[in-house]
Amino acid sequence: MTSQVKSAPFQKLGYRWRLANKRLVLPVLLIAMLAAPATRELTVSVLADAFWQVAAYVAITLALYHSLSERLSHQSAVTLRLKSSRRYQVVFASVMGALPGCGGAIIVITQFVRGQLSFGSVVAVLTATMGDAAFLLLAAKPATGLFIIMIGLVVGILSGWLVDTLHGGAFLQPQNAEATASCCRTTSSRNQAPAVRWQGTFWQWLLIPSAVIAVMGSFQLNTDALLHLPEGSITVLGAFFALIAMLLWSLSRDIQGYQDAVSEDPKSDKASLFQRVAQDTNFVTTWVIGAFLCFEVTIKLTGWDIAASLSHWSAALPLAGVLIGLIPGCGPQILITSFYLHGAIPMSAQLGNALSNDGDALFPAIALAPKAALIATVYSSLPALFVAYSYYYFFE
Repeated sequence: MTSQVKSAPFQKLGYRWRLANKRLVLPVLLIAMLAAPATRELTVSVLADAFWQVAAYVAITLALYHSLSERLSHQSAVTLRLKSSRRYQVVFASVMGALPGCGGAIIVITQFVRGQLSFGSVVAVLTATMGDAAFLLLAAKPATGLFIIMIGLVVGILSGWLVDTLHGGAFLQPQNAEATASCCRTTSSRNQAPAVRWQGTFWQWLLIPSAVIAVMGSFQLNTDALLHLPEGSITVLGAFFALIAMLLWSLSRDIQGYQDAVSEDPKSDKASLFQRVAQDTNFVTTWVIGAFLCFEVTIKLTGWDIAASLSHWSAALPLAGVLIGLIPGCGPQILITSFYLHGAIPMSAQLGNALSNDGDALFPAIALAPKAALIATVYSSLPALFVAYSYYYFFE
């Protein structure tokens, strides 16, 4: 009996190694591309860029974000005062949505379901949030990321106030105020996979060194020479670390449905800071690598200039960005942001996507208040269309 208990974690790990685990598809494909001489150089370059230019910055940003969140979460005086004014509720919701990641938006959704926030707050948070795509944009283009976040914050506040004026604060609130969002982001620590702990250990050791090397690379310093390493060592090392991060993400959970592929993994209620950082960082990194590979392999195989081709459809691109933003989950939105960073789509399309996308917050909204989620999503797409096409006509 004892041996059966001890072997349980290894049985679960073996289950995740099985070929039916769809998360292993991308790591296996990458290993095959690394083994093939024709695609090895391209794959190493994509993996290294994703790790040093994105993952390292996302990890350090998430570490700061989660550290601050833990300290601020204990101050409940602000949340108690929100009950007195719907206008403050909308401002609070927009600020929570403007925070990178999906945690703030999910908090607002659950508070709406419990009757603590107005429907306008839901529209505000869904308009303001960029989800995990904000981390990618802040890592690659900090000034642009902050600009879009501020636009989302302002548009979210104005949209929320307008909706509350039209419908009132109790509009579409579920009757069951005791409904909880246990389905959203938290799981029991007993279900925590060994790979989740390994992810935390991985980033605990690499967080500071990778951030230092990433900053050195951003300043165009020769990191190989400065660290007295053979030429190309940092590139190979980055590719290796990126592949390990993807493997750990693949082993942490199987794909049972759409949400498992496109959203952050649920966090254990006992998860450490580094485990939380690692789970979100590796999720973002995996989608970024997939997007980068799609872009680079398409160009290599076909010679297709995506940016030039899409320029003929420039008037439709803001609409496309808004429509893709309606797809639940952060994965598709990371894909759009990756295309923007490669110059394939214009700023107007990125703006439309940033304002219309709801990140992972749409999953608990659909589960707990489906009618409110649908109407709020439609409402958030209207200012997204207005802002995207305003930017298109005035600046592009």
